[in-house]
Amino acid sequence: MNALAGKGGEQVLTEQPCAGRPVTEGLSTSVLAKNTLRTGTTRNQARPGLAPVTAEVLPATMFVLVEMTDTVRIPPWQFERKLNDSIAEELNKKLANKVVYNVGLCICLYDITKLEDSYIFPGDGASHTKVHFRYVVFHPFLDEILIGQIKSCSQDGVHVSIGFFDDIVIPPESLQQPAKFDEAEQVWVWEYETEEGAHDLYMDIGEEIRFRVVDETFVDTSPTGPSSAEASTSNATEEVQKKEAPYTLVGSISEPGLGLLSWWTNS
Repeated sequence: MNALAGKGGEQVLTEQPCAGRPVTEGLSTSVLAKNTLRTGTTRNQARPGLAPVTAEVLPATMFVLVEMTDTVRIPPWQFERKLNDSIAEELNKKLANKVVYNVGLCICLYDITKLEDSYIFPGDGASHTKVHFRYVVFHPFLDEILIGQIKSCSQDGVHVSIGFFDDIVIPPESLQQPAKFDEAEQVWVWEYETEEGAHDLYMDIGEEIRFRVVDETFVDTSPTGPSSAEASTSNATEEVQKKEAPYTLVGSISEPGLGLLSWWTNS
C-alpha cells in the first residue's frame, strides 16, 4: 500500500478495500476526533469459586472521525438530484465497509464540510467535484476494552466478532491460564483452579466475551502484477486462496474481569 507522509500529520493514502473489492485512490485523510460511546462500571463476581472483581468499562472510543478529501464523479443522469445527496451516495458507495490503510474500517459519511467547483471534462458528460468531508471510521485504540461474540475457536485461538467486524483473534497465550483446546468440542477451555480442584469453563461459540485490544495489523491486499514470467498457475492460485484480511485486531483476556461475561456475572 502506498502511504505518503505529509506535513501537519496528514497522509495521502490509497484506500485498501476488503478482499475482492476494487482499490480507490487519492484520499487525503486526518483523524479529527474520537467519539465517546459509553461509560460505566460493572461489578463482577465469580461463577463457581471465582473471586469477586470490579472491572472498569473504559470509555469506548472505537469510532473516530476522519477528515478526507476526494474528487467525486457524478454521472449526468443524477444532475436532477441535489448535489449533496448525489455526492453522499457516491462517497458511501466508494468507502463504506472498506479499509483505508493505517486508518481503519470506514463505516458511513458523517458530513460534507466543503464543496469546490465542479468541472465537466471533454469526452465525459459527468461532473467532477472536489469534496472535503468527514467519515466515521472504526479504529479502536490499543488497550481499549470491547465486547463481542465468539465466532469460532481453533488451534490459533478464539475468533471474535462484534457484528460488523469479524477479524479479531485472541491467541492461546492471551487467554486466561491455564487453558487447553478441546479437540472434541472444538472450543477453548479455561481450567480454573478451585479448592475442590480444576473447574472447566468452556468458551462456547456465540457467548459474549470482553477483551482488551493489544495489537492491530494492516496488510496491503491491493492487486499486484506477476513477480516473474515463470510464476506457475498453481502458485498464483495458491496466493489467491491465502488472501489476508486488510485489518486485523489482536485481543487478550488474560486479566481478571476479562473473558466470557457469564464468568463474571453476579449470581
